[in-house]
Amino acid sequence: MKNGSFLKLAGDRFSCRKFNQRPVSASKLAKILEAARLAPSAKNQQPVHVWVLTSPEALACVRPIHTMFDAPVVIMVGASADEACTRACDGRNWAETDATIAGTHIMLAAADLELGCTWVGSFDPAKVREVFPETEGYKISALFAIGHPAAHTSPSERHSIRKSMEEFATEL
Repeated sequence: MKNGSFLKLAGDRFSCRKFNQRPVSASKLAKILEAARLAPSAKNQQPVHVWVLTSPEALACVRPIHTMFDAPVVIMVGASADEACTRACDGRNWAETDATIAGTHIMLAAADLELGCTWVGSFDPAKVREVFPETEGYKISALFAIGHPAAHTSPSERHSIRKSMEEFATEL
């Protein structure tokens, strides 16, 4: 990786909410899944599981839960609290954090492959479990709409609004 290329990727990535219907290649999807599989987890417990929706039937099932912006691929990310590391001093379970890290890898891998991606958190987990019983035993943390961005897709007006470094970070 070139020096600074990660910061460029992180800065350029945006939530894509318009996709064309060109299929995502199997090789690109495999790279996204590998990036998620390689994500760090607390004590490397790896409590995360992903479900990849690409068939018209599966996509039709998820769209009543959320439109998913008509993306040709949806990845659901969940984690099992029973498989996750628990912090000894206070019992904090790391399952959801581990799922979030994997989700971040998914989002950045998609951007690296010049695909659009949106992290969807606005959904009813009970409806997901009802429609996809395979997710039983996992807390679904996020859904990811993934595909090739539609023509003239651009970041939202708020994309480049950031706190100053002084507001964001404190050196102690």
